[in-house]
Order: sequence, then structure tokens, then C-alpha cells
Amino acid sequence: MTSRASQLHGLSAVLDLSAEVADGIAEGRPLVALESTLISHGLPYPANIEVARASEAAVRESGAVPATVALRDGRVLVGLDDAAIEALATALPGSVRKAARPSLAVALAAGGWAATTVSATMIAARAAGIHVFATGGIGGVHRGALGRPDSTTAPTLDISSDLEELGRTPIAVVCAGPKAILDVPATLEYLETRGVPVISIGQEDLPGFYARSSGIRSPHSFADVGTAAAVVARQLTLGLGAGILVCVPVPAAAALPEGVARDAVERAIAEAEAAGVDGPALTPWLLARIAEITDGASIRANTALIVNDARIAGRLAVALDHLD
Repeated sequence: MTSRASQLHGLSAVLDLSAEVADGIAEGRPLVALESTLISHGLPYPANIEVARASEAAVRESGAVPATVALRDGRVLVGLDDAAIEALATALPGSVRKAARPSLAVALAAGGWAATTVSATMIAARAAGIHVFATGGIGGVHRGALGRPDSTTAPTLDISSDLEELGRTPIAVVCAGPKAILDVPATLEYLETRGVPVISIGQEDLPGFYARSSGIRSPHSFADVGTAAAVVARQLTLGLGAGILVCVPVPAAAALPEGVARDAVERAIAEAEAAGVDGPALTPWLLARIAEITDGASIRANTALIVNDARIAGRLAVALDHLD
């Protein structure tokens, strides 16, 4: 067991920065953290590696430095080279763990590869001094998590650790909104309770992940990245402890019509309930079924929004840098 003195170093004791990330920090350049779960668990090969590379390229084109995060052999890697991305993308199913805040210590102790979810990526980014993180969509309150008025089924309390992390880690998280399979109104309420501002860029509605609109008015909206950056900077420097959720819609060319997206999600959820699919297996099952129902259109929307989020995150990081 390590001594108390070494334990006090916290996550920095197991943090490994890539040369590109280390140079970016030393030069005071804006950086953007990227998660690795979408590479190992989110998309099939070769779409996963194509999106990972395209996301990093989008960050660089925006003028920032990408820092894809993963775990390997008990170390937290902030910045992956192409060989590491390839290894995650082609790993055998089940050989890469998923690391979130509740499983971070287990994944580090187990060794081997682990991909970071939103919460674990936020933790690593914070430890490395990175203030902006791009992902596809955040997790949230699952349907039935708080119970249903018309049902005798007990509440599942299935609420993503993403929300708690946003409430305790001052990072700007850029996404296309909560994942469409969630209870979006309840997710917004939970974020409000945890003191997390939710803003949208370019439209008044909250983005709907696959669709440009969720049909729900965003708590706050701003015309562009520049005006949003001032609010993000204020949130991150007030010392409140919470992060901020920055939502941008999927590009119009790849978006599903709102009705099509809603119907596909509702159908998939009903089929999952009928088949008794729940727990950790539910989300991947739903995403795969939605892809089947939409003839792959949901996957095209998903890949487009991931890259777009990375691009906007890069612009946000640059705008924040100019405010200093």
C-alpha cells in the first residue's frame, strides 16, 4: 500500500500527458478533452476510429489541442497517439473496461485498457488543467428512474453519474444535449438542482441529440460561441464548484426530423420493456435498435454531432483563451 504522502498527490500521481498535450499546456494553448468510450463502446469499427480521428482534427482546425483520455495499465492517459486509438478501436469485445467515477479506481487497479465515460473524462481533464470537454450526448435520468404515476413498478433510480460530475467538477461540457433515450425534462430538473447551468448555442430550443430540437425550450440560449464564452468563463471562475453544459444541435444535413427521432426512440423503449432489457445492457440495446429502425440514419446523425461538438468545443476553448 502506498504511503499517505504519496496518496496526497491524488490523480496527478497516475496522470500521463502526451507530448502534444504537454507542449500545449506549456505554451498556454487552449485544449479540449475528448472521451474514449465512443471509440471502444459507442460505434462499430471502422466508424469509431474515423470519428475519433475526425474529432481530433476538428479540434485542431479550431485552433485548439485535442486530448483524448483513456486508461492503460494503471495510468490515466491524457492525449492518445494514433496507435493507441487504433488499439481501442480494434480491441476484442469485452476486453476494454468502461471507467466512470464509481469505477475509476477499479479500472486503474485492474490494469489493461479502460475507456473513459463523461464523468471519468471530466475528472482527468480537471486534473490536467483542461477546461473544455466535448462529447456526443450526456447521460442523465433514465425513464422510470423516479417512478411513474401510472405504474406500480418501483423507481429504478437509474441516474447517470454524468449529472453528479457536472455538479461537482468545473468543466464546460459541449454536447448535443442529453441522449434522446432519457427523460429529458427530469434530466434538466436534476441539473438545475445540482446548480449546473444549461445553455444552447444558435437556437432557443434544447437540442434533441439525433434531431436539432428536443421540443423543449433551453434554460438559456446564445447566438454564437463568442457570446456563450463569456458566460462559460464566468461560471468556471466563480468558485461555485459546478460545471456548465453547452448544447449545440446536430448539423442540419445529418439531423433526423424531430418526429422521426421521437417515434424511433419510443418504439425502441417499448420493445426493450417488452423484452425485459434493463440495467447496463439497456442503453447499448436501445441505440442499436434505434439504428435498425432508422436504417442507420441515427448512426449518421450520431457521428456528425460528435465531430461537430468537437469543433464547437475547440472554438469555445479558443474564445475562452482570448478572454483571459
